[in-house]
Amino acid sequence: MKQKLYKFIFCTLFGWKVVGTIAPEIKKCVLIAVPHTSWWDFFLGMFTRGILNIEINYVAKKELFVFPFHYYFTWTGGRPLNRQKNENKVDSIAAVFLKNEVFRLAIAPEGTRKKVTEWKTGFYYIALKANVPIIPVAFDYGKKQVVYNEPFYPTGNIESDIAYLERYFIGVIGKNPDLSYVPKQQ
Repeated sequence: MKQKLYKFIFCTLFGWKVVGTIAPEIKKCVLIAVPHTSWWDFFLGMFTRGILNIEINYVAKKELFVFPFHYYFTWTGGRPLNRQKNENKVDSIAAVFLKNEVFRLAIAPEGTRKKVTEWKTGFYYIALKANVPIIPVAFDYGKKQVVYNEPFYPTGNIESDIAYLERYFIGVIGKNPDLSYVPKQQ
C-alpha cells in the first residue's frame, strides 16, 4: 500500500519516473547520487526508495541520533557515524558495511550542494575497502527521472574508474542547473 502511495505522489502528481532498479541480490553497495544541488534531492531518494521498496541507507553524524530524532533517522535508513577528527571516515563507513547484513549507502560524491568541478573520492575508497559495487544514480530534473544504472565494481584504478562512472551523468541536470556537476568528458 505504501509503495503505491509513493508511486502515485511521485509519478502521477509530480510527473517523475524511476528508471532501473537495484537487483535484490545486491545487499551491499555504494549508490552515488549525482548531481546534488538541492536539499530536495533527499526527497527524491526517499520517494524512489519507497517506490522500489528496497532498503537504501545513508550515514549522518552520530549527534543527530538522539531521542526522539533517532527514530526518524533510523526509519529513513540513517546510520550514525562518528565524525571525530582522529577517526578515518573511510574506515568508519566500511566498518558499517561489516556490521549490517544489508547496507546500500547513498552518497553524493560532490560532498556539497554547491558547484564543484571534481568529486570527492571517499565513496570510491569506501566501495573498494568494503568490497562492494558502486551504483550510479542520476537525479535528472531536466527529464524528471531518477535513473538507477548497472553496478560497477571498482578496479583500484581510480582515474579510469571515475572517468567511467562520470559518463552516466553526461547531460544530467540538477534542481539548480547552474550548480550541476559537469563530467569532464562533456
